[in-house]
Amino acid sequence: MSNFHWNCPYCGRNATITNSNLSSDGHLFSKDNKIGNLGLYTTVITCPNPECKEFTIEAVLHETKYASNTGRHVLYGDPLFEWSLKPRSFAKPFPDYVPFPIRADYEEACLIRDLSPKASATLSRRCLQGIIRDYWGIQKNTLYSEINELKDRIDSATWQAIDAVRSIGNIGAHMEKDINVIIDVRGGPYPPDSIPLVLNSIHEQGLGVTARPGTFGSDRSGLLVA
Repeated sequence: MSNFHWNCPYCGRNATITNSNLSSDGHLFSKDNKIGNLGLYTTVITCPNPECKEFTIEAVLHETKYASNTGRHVLYGDPLFEWSLKPRSFAKPFPDYVPFPIRADYEEACLIRDLSPKASATLSRRCLQGIIRDYWGIQKNTLYSEINELKDRIDSATWQAIDAVRSIGNIGAHMEKDINVIIDVRGGPYPPDSIPLVLNSIHEQGLGVTARPGTFGSDRSGLLVA
């Protein structure tokens, strides 16, 4: 396999992965299943950073077909399923000084993104409100008001992405109403399964995860008011 660039989900370092860091294997089977010839392929990558040395495990299930010119089974079509076995999600590690409830909501939002995008978006919004209150010190009656207060403190693109977190499942005419009022947003620019990525972007920019005296530890009661 050719060398490729890779970012470690544990230490965050960029690296070039070679055969010395990579292990992959496949398990071909049929056993008269309803789909036909299938292949389960696993890939293990070890971080080359000597201070890290963590490893990742990914698996993918593909249909396969026999190639007569090579005498081997080859992948066919798009993956049927994909799994990240280690780490279990794409969540970035937050520093310990970030309050545990915020870290827990963020990690769970990332973990269930593919299983339940709407629930993931709800947790992401709760996490975002905790960051706004704890880091920026903004506390209003609604998350809508808190995000508007934030507008002049960050760049426009980041603000729009943050507002999208709030918007999922509770936008337009419902923005000031009950959080349980859900409308269809699948056709919007930020589908529910993309929302945890906004939190990753906030993390990578250092917005809300850089400790400042007196910012973390404020009241988080009443979270999830739209």
